[in-house]
Amino acid sequence: MSLPPSGVRGGTAGVRSGGSVTAEGSLLVGIAYDIVPRVAKVSKEREQLAGNTSVSVAEVIRRAIVDGGLAPGARLKEEELARELGMSRTPVREALLVLQAEGLVDAAPNRGATVRVHDAEDLDDLYRLRALLEGYAARRAAGHASAELVRKLWASCERFEELSHDDVRALVKENLVFHNAILDAAGSARVAEMVRKVIELPLVYKSYIWYSKEQCRISAHYHRQIAKALESRDAERAELVMKEHVFEARDLLVARVRKLENAE
Repeated sequence: MSLPPSGVRGGTAGVRSGGSVTAEGSLLVGIAYDIVPRVAKVSKEREQLAGNTSVSVAEVIRRAIVDGGLAPGARLKEEELARELGMSRTPVREALLVLQAEGLVDAAPNRGATVRVHDAEDLDDLYRLRALLEGYAARRAAGHASAELVRKLWASCERFEELSHDDVRALVKENLVFHNAILDAAGSARVAEMVRKVIELPLVYKSYIWYSKEQCRISAHYHRQIAKALESRDAERAELVMKEHVFEARDLLVARVRKLENAE
């Protein structure tokens, strides 16, 4: 799916035009993040750290951001993160610089690092890029779609349709199974890397949580149409339907974010 979050749990927050966060806000008030204690979410991953390296720390923080444990606008305090992860501040500082280069973290004088906030225009631009990349990947995959790929896609469609529309974690996981199978079949490591970067932001903004039962049904329909196009090796249709699928998700998420911005 390219699903774009259930009601808000936790406190309110605000976003000014252009994506800046209000003084009180963690952020984007109606976007439903799974609000949990931020650093506690990160510390759950500490046993997975492979040594005292900035690479492993960056991966832990990245997962916490994408999973919603660290919401857009959340402050990332080096000392606090280092304490919870059981290490010095140096690898944490280096990890935050890596995430800043990836566009997941912002840093400002006298404020420190925060999870990056994107406004509606940013998200619209990212979805347009994602549509181009995933459409291209689907076209490539159609050119040499194997029986194994087709089997995986149909199996994913079946599992997806059996999920409840409010089982966000399972929806995200199965959606990634479907899209990643196509990326792998496209046979381009460069395209796969670029797509996975632009896929991260809709996950950060919990783009699934607004989805109603009907919207999940529509997304499942797109998955089946894409699988059908790949099964018949129809490259043009595979690209077209994939783009439509991504744009449908974009329209929902961007409309929600613009509504929040206009309410400020």
